[in-house]
Amino acid sequence: MAEGHGGMRRPNNPAPVSGPGRLSRRTDGQGARYMAGGEYGEGQEMMDLQTSAPMSKTEAPAARPRASRGQAAAAEIARPTPLFAPTERPDEPITAGAPFGPGPGPDMLPSSGTATSPAVMKYLPYLEQATQWPDTPDVFKAFVRYLQGVR
Repeated sequence: MAEGHGGMRRPNNPAPVSGPGRLSRRTDGQGARYMAGGEYGEGQEMMDLQTSAPMSKTEAPAARPRASRGQAAAAEIARPTPLFAPTERPDEPITAGAPFGPGPGPDMLPSSGTATSPAVMKYLPYLEQATQWPDTPDVFKAFVRYLQGVR
């Protein structure tokens, strides 16, 4: 035994759970160990023997608890609309929001107001100070000049 690390190691309580398929790992605390020394190829052969044994079958997990309405709605929002899916707004022209064509123009789009938001302006003095550092990128300096013009 090397420093008391030989033999079976008791898993943490609760025992770790093995992943499915190719992600499966032993959960009994014993991992595959490379055997150094010996003839050429014996170490790899021993490693192959240790890792080739099939994992024991695990019981199927209990039925998953149902998601709440909020979680289900969030899952629906996170799912992107397929490219060739039918339109969700059949009465809206495709040029809605554009400065040309039928439908409302860009003024119908929500403005984020990020450039003039109080939170950005609150930090403007610090951003201005950062433009004086020698390694500040030119694009950052241009952004701060833009914010200074918006004030």
